[in-house]
Amino acid sequence: MKILVVGTGYVGLVTGACFAEMGHQVICLDIDHDKIAKLKEGVVPIYEPGLEEIVKRNYKAGRLEFTTDYSYGVSESLFCFIAVSTPCDEDGSADLSYVQQAAMQIAEQMNGYKIIVNKSTVPVGSGRAVADIVHTTLSKRGVSFEFDIVSNPEFLKEGDAISDFMKPDRIVIGTDNPRVAALMEELYAPFNINHDRLITMDLFSAEMTKYAANAMLASRISFMNEMAGLCERVGADISMVRKGIGSDQRIGYAFLYAGAGYGGSCFPKDVQALRATGREYDFPTPLIDAVEEVNVRQKMLLGEKIIAHFGDSLEGKTLAIWGLAFKPGTDDMREAPALVLIRQLLEKGAFVRLYDPVAMPRTKEILKKSPQVTWCRDEFEAAKGVDAIALVTEWKQFRFVDFEKVQPKQRLFFDGRNQYAPQEMAARGYEYYSIGQPPVRVADEVYS
Repeated sequence: MKILVVGTGYVGLVTGACFAEMGHQVICLDIDHDKIAKLKEGVVPIYEPGLEEIVKRNYKAGRLEFTTDYSYGVSESLFCFIAVSTPCDEDGSADLSYVQQAAMQIAEQMNGYKIIVNKSTVPVGSGRAVADIVHTTLSKRGVSFEFDIVSNPEFLKEGDAISDFMKPDRIVIGTDNPRVAALMEELYAPFNINHDRLITMDLFSAEMTKYAANAMLASRISFMNEMAGLCERVGADISMVRKGIGSDQRIGYAFLYAGAGYGGSCFPKDVQALRATGREYDFPTPLIDAVEEVNVRQKMLLGEKIIAHFGDSLEGKTLAIWGLAFKPGTDDMREAPALVLIRQLLEKGAFVRLYDPVAMPRTKEILKKSPQVTWCRDEFEAAKGVDAIALVTEWKQFRFVDFEKVQPKQRLFFDGRNQYAPQEMAARGYEYYSIGQPPVRVADEVYS
């Protein structure tokens, strides 16, 4: 089937590449000429495991094209996916300007029946708004073409997006038109061979499903972070509590990790957008409000632990930061907890030595040049001669670090993801602080 995907960010590029991998003819469109030129050369603008290989293979096979030309993309396609950014507006609501622009551009080039699919995360009612834009644009052109609007929200985890798309838990289709539902089922047939994952519902419910899913996952994270804070006060261990409650099949273990807070392109933005929807409809959302408030507070916690240990001034202190991206498996720095920590430390006069396996270039784009910041080639260089190490992103390579090669000035470790066993760190001579676990202190004479 012939597909146009507007937008070549995380969602758009993964969507286009995976549809092409299953044999569909896909045109990926972006108004960024430089990005499209690089994609044609095989340069993928984002880090996502497995994506570059799929893009190159399907581009070479002719199933995947890249263009900036709406006229070509729309005329050649039956399905027009909108997969553009919906960033937060100043009031927390979703900024739909990119979606609206894409809808207008599609309508300006329509030459017959089209199925316009909202893949972007959009508030309830956005499908109707897109339909209004298309109707208005066609009317201005003095033409009349039939079209349908579908909500098809994405449920992709950065770092595992290819697997999520190719083997989805569910494929949500929002439409009231049985004919369109059948066409969408045909489009997704290659992903349904094992068992039917398609869930068809009305447009509004599909739009709400995406926000509700992310809000639920964010709620679990914030709940565990709040419990972690209480555990620290009473002397309990959040890792033990997690085992105790996660073994209940009604709860499960997923997204029950305490840590330095969540970030990324979805959870912070979607929680804020859901709150904004509540305000728009004059419906209080105290639970969702608390999810965000807890997360904002949690991002400050690791820095507060460091400051509490050293004192209010960190002048002359140097700290290593292991991990910068908001999560492992991506170079995405949007809302990353590491940025909060780095700024806390710099404001207190500290020097920081930074390392991340893939997110260094994006971090350099965000942080201003400063003599307080040193960029390092690996975790060992970052830790050399420092007063403390802070782990913020739980990359796999940090799980079994050869601590004999780690040469800090002082064996002091702040673990923002509870990656290590406290007693093992103590055996290595480290004074160890984590999240929601009793701190492990070591006598001064064990320091090298």
